[in-house]
Amino acid sequence: MSPPKEDLPPPKSDPFTLEELRRFDGTDDSLPIYVSIKGTVFDVTRKRDVYGPPSGSYRVFAGKDASRAFGMSSLKAEDADPDWSTLQEKELKTLEEWWTFFKKRYAVVGRVVDMPESVQRFVWPPSEGVSDA
Repeated sequence: MSPPKEDLPPPKSDPFTLEELRRFDGTDDSLPIYVSIKGTVFDVTRKRDVYGPPSGSYRVFAGKDASRAFGMSSLKAEDADPDWSTLQEKELKTLEEWWTFFKKRYAVVGRVVDMPESVQRFVWPPSEGVSDA
């Protein structure tokens, strides 16, 4: 496991829809790879070998908000879903741990603006120390 990064740029709150996020799945080498957890979009491009196709072990998360899968510790495509409202308490704790892990290691480049209604009130608000720059 990599240590936290000390040189991360300030977080951004650029808006992404779930549909727009799909473009950043690693299939186009000219674009970065983004992964979203709880509506926070992280740039994981520096780990293209892990998140990118065709053989990245975590490619199922690329270009998606895969909050449910992170909470379940699942690599199944069907679990890579933004609705984490059905997770149990232990899974919610796991989801929060993953969000914290990513926040310490990857640049925050935006937020998903069309998260499912069931989790919308729990999405990281852009007003908390985030700039649009």
